[in-house]
Amino acid sequence: MAGYKFGAPWALSLKLMTLFSIAILGGMAVIGLTVEPIDTWVWPLAMVVLPLGVLVIGVFFMILGYELTQDELLIRRPGWKSRLSLAGLRSVEVDPEAMRRSLRTFGNGGLFCFAGRFRNRKLGPYRAWATDPKSAVVLRFDDRVAVVTPEEPRKFAAKIQARIPER
Repeated sequence: MAGYKFGAPWALSLKLMTLFSIAILGGMAVIGLTVEPIDTWVWPLAMVVLPLGVLVIGVFFMILGYELTQDELLIRRPGWKSRLSLAGLRSVEVDPEAMRRSLRTFGNGGLFCFAGRFRNRKLGPYRAWATDPKSAVVLRFDDRVAVVTPEEPRKFAAKIQARIPER
């Protein structure tokens, strides 16, 4: 079967959180460059290098889209792809409320994406690669749960559902 590509539209909340983060981190760098204390190396490291480093690293983890192949889901990023094997996939469900009331246990909560490990009452622990929680598609595996947020979530779910072997 041929691969299918889906975009990763940004929710307004992600746009606002990213802009806010850029403003804070960029503001720190501007302050670090203009209000430097005398005789210290910690100030430029903490106020310039660290905030700009966070921004640059964040860009490389941005989610650009999703690519569905026969046996895995590729999460497209700038210059690389995260891979999610479809082995053990049991079910696929479009659920715009899936990420609601989630706690981030490890990962990124709004700088260019929502990605990492999360937990909520509905799903338990899960891994997310998301840009618009309202487009959530829940992938339930034998041993884990994943959430992705492609454009056209119903079309995406139908394409991925076709890859689940009959049991």
